[in-house]
Amino acid sequence: MNIKILIARLRKLIINDYRVLGALERGMAVHEYVPIETITNYSGLNINEVNFRLSYIHKLELIKRWTGPYVGYYLTFAGYDCLALHALIESDKLDLFGQAIGVGKESDVFDAINPEGDNVAVKIHRLGRTSFRQTKRKRPYSKDKRHISWLYESRLAAKKEFEALNILHDVKLSVPNPIAHNRHIIVMERIEGTPLFLLKELPEKEKILNEILDDIFIAYSKAKLIHGDLSEYNILITPELEIMIIDWPQWIPSDHPNFKFYLKRDISNILKFFQRKYDVYRDENEIFNEFFNI
Repeated sequence: MNIKILIARLRKLIINDYRVLGALERGMAVHEYVPIETITNYSGLNINEVNFRLSYIHKLELIKRWTGPYVGYYLTFAGYDCLALHALIESDKLDLFGQAIGVGKESDVFDAINPEGDNVAVKIHRLGRTSFRQTKRKRPYSKDKRHISWLYESRLAAKKEFEALNILHDVKLSVPNPIAHNRHIIVMERIEGTPLFLLKELPEKEKILNEILDDIFIAYSKAKLIHGDLSEYNILITPELEIMIIDWPQWIPSDHPNFKFYLKRDISNILKFFQRKYDVYRDENEIFNEFFNI
């Protein structure tokens, strides 16, 4: 949903709408389609108010209705967005929204302003865009959940990424400063930069490659984690030619049984890109032995 449409609908909601949306969220932990009786119990509202609110937020496309042996409802991503954004606005983490600054297969990133007037970035995880089966295969933290939904997958991804950003920021790695997190949304420092893959020419390319390798090493040795999906698509180059590594929801700990595989893959992706795009060659085995002793 377009962010302007979403914000317009957000402003049309009252406290009882959020109570119903929240009740639906709770109900979806145990029901694929949440019965009206469950929504009523969780919301604390009377049945007439619940039915009225369900009809209203259904028209706003924040929920979907299902009819089978019983009538049930479930949240759409727009409804989940409203719950998370409302919580972030109420906690004074967000104020005004701007334009989309990045749209990917599994997330959207928007420009925004906090109540102090600072520019921030808002990342909304949306794992439902990719194959659900593929997502469960690629993301090990979801494998043991029996009734997992795309909303829950997205919530876990945001929580995992926010955790990584805090750890990495503490060891002074080149990542955006994490500010707040609610459900599937992260508020973070707004970085002015261009994705590496878009840069036809790269000044000081050997220096930048060394800095990327250094950051991989710092993440591994000091923060005890590995990106797990590093490539030219999630490295930003700022106007000052500084690097910024983004997109950390698939990180793994350095004591993971397959840490060597993921670490080598991250390094290999970067080395192959620099050789192909910028004609900068580094020997992979030499890097592995010199930096990581594996």
